[in-house]
Amino acid sequence: MRWRFIAYLMVVFLIAFACEKDDERIDNFIVEFATVVRPAERITFQLDNFKTLIPIEIKDYSGKHGQRVILNYTPLRGDTVKINSVNNIFTGGVQESNVVGSLIKDPVKIQSVWVGGNYLNLILEIEYFDKTHVIGLFRDTQSSTLDLHFSHSKENDPPGYTEKLYASFSLSGIKSVNGSPTPFRLHINTHTGIRIFELEVL
Repeated sequence: MRWRFIAYLMVVFLIAFACEKDDERIDNFIVEFATVVRPAERITFQLDNFKTLIPIEIKDYSGKHGQRVILNYTPLRGDTVKINSVNNIFTGGVQESNVVGSLIKDPVKIQSVWVGGNYLNLILEIEYFDKTHVIGLFRDTQSSTLDLHFSHSKENDPPGYTEKLYASFSLSGIKSVNGSPTPFRLHINTHTGIRIFELEVL
């Protein structure tokens, strides 16, 4: 009987412990790139599949219309979400250059490259110490094909530590006017040489 009683206490303890852990369970969440949509005072977010998310409330954030962000959110009902965090990322567009060979292209390490929501999205790794790096995306106007070149300048930043760089460039300026897919090539200088990606924007 004594062993049965001890076993019973252990079962009760385990059930109570499991229930306590359930009470502390973190809400499910999703992390995605998104665009701030702010035609009025209310802020909403558009995902790259063009779905609009409506936050129940948003504190300590006042992003501008068109700003690209990394959005951490918990779905609630329909398009309504709870915002866990929102962080601005570099947001730019395609510039033109007839001298892409003279662009500064300090090497980067590539984590992810993809097109979504009419944006070219990049997750890169750079070596950062204390100076602001400068980046840009340039179309080669001398090329017979649509070639985009990523420019990265360390601005003489000394060796430091590895940091992730998030960037999003609008591709609306290179899209076909008839709505057909627009193929392009992206050139990025890495520590092992130039990498070329064959991509398209819809």
